[in-house]
Amino acid sequence: MASTNLKIVASDSAPAEELRAHEQTYQGFSKLVLFAALHIVLVLVCMALGFVGHMPTLGVILGLGGTVALVVGFAISS
Repeated sequence: MASTNLKIVASDSAPAEELRAHEQTYQGFSKLVLFAALHIVLVLVCMALGFVGHMPTLGVILGLGGTVALVVGFAISS
């Protein structure tokens, strides 16, 4: 199966283009890790509200709203 991300470049420009591609990949991965960490914290807070705080409705509302806010925030920032 061929990858669509591979690109053939001239040998004299390869280091600069490869560096730019690596930086873009790193920035994308960094955003993904930040999103995952924030979403895990959000889920844990919502579970604590539901189980320990005896407020499951608020936990569900906060969880759904927070997830939508995270997705929209990270979609706009990229």
